[in-house]
Amino acid sequence: MNILAIESSCDETAVAIVRNGREVLCDCIASQVELHRIYGGVVPEIASRKHMEVIYALADQALQETGMTRRDIDALAVTYAPGLIGAVLVGVNFAKGAALAMNKPLIPVHHIRGHIAANYLAYPELEPPFLCLVVSGGHTMLVNVRDYTDMEILGTTLDDAAGECFDKVARVLGMPYPGGAARDRMARQGDEGKYPLPRSRPGENPYNMSFSGLKTAALNLIHHAQQVGQTLDVPSLCAAFSAAVSDTLVPRVVMALEQTGCRKIAVAGGVAANSRIRADILEAAKKLDAQVYMPPLKLCGDNGAMIGAQAYYEYLAGNTADMRLNAYATKSILGEAL
Repeated sequence: MNILAIESSCDETAVAIVRNGREVLCDCIASQVELHRIYGGVVPEIASRKHMEVIYALADQALQETGMTRRDIDALAVTYAPGLIGAVLVGVNFAKGAALAMNKPLIPVHHIRGHIAANYLAYPELEPPFLCLVVSGGHTMLVNVRDYTDMEILGTTLDDAAGECFDKVARVLGMPYPGGAARDRMARQGDEGKYPLPRSRPGENPYNMSFSGLKTAALNLIHHAQQVGQTLDVPSLCAAFSAAVSDTLVPRVVMALEQTGCRKIAVAGGVAANSRIRADILEAAKKLDAQVYMPPLKLCGDNGAMIGAQAYYEYLAGNTADMRLNAYATKSILGEAL
């Protein structure tokens, strides 16, 4: 089954063709990084307009790269939630129009389910059940993937996502957008013990997380140094911040592995590219004799291939949509409105 998949939830326009949920035939991405860099972050209106400019040509490019015609496409898939509402709407409306014109099924895919499914592309042998740590710019959660479309949220952040905190600290430190790679490289040169930063344990659910206090502590430290004229050891602050985030995430992964008896842990989302988090999860899993699945860096960020992968299993489960499909800025990975 050849699925043409569209992802436009933030600042990447992506169109991919995926066969049977596991084989990527092409994955075309139009990046908007240069457009947003001068603002230090994504400007929603600019992102939406750029999606409109390139999405049709990107779909044509996908067909050309694979040598396919529209008749070879069996279904259309699209991210319908969550994301910047204007950006998501561009993808949803394009997919609806294409599905109607081509008389093909339309498959709505939750963005976070797509991130989880990126692991199916990297590891053809991976099948549910397994646990998945989702860490992205807008979401941080620990998910029990009982089946391809049957999931349980074990815990989630109660405030900021880990990725949002990383981005804010990088911006205040003057790093160019996106600051992830530069911040990660700098952290490897620092002393993580130089700046003590808090680790939160919020609420009654031990799997839940909080990162707002950590972000505030780091920003206060930076601003205080600026106000009193102190020289800030940026590599050490980056190292301390990465360690604090990892110390929040990894113990919950360990606890979930121990309490569920599962011995498979996958990692998904853009922050999954962070070298400290990857290393700590590998070390913790090794002690528990658990198998770790981490997609390559190119599949950690937003892409169309992950949407096509999850769409195949949504289709098998009967989760298709008609022309009434709408876009949502927020929606639970379980499909519930927030």
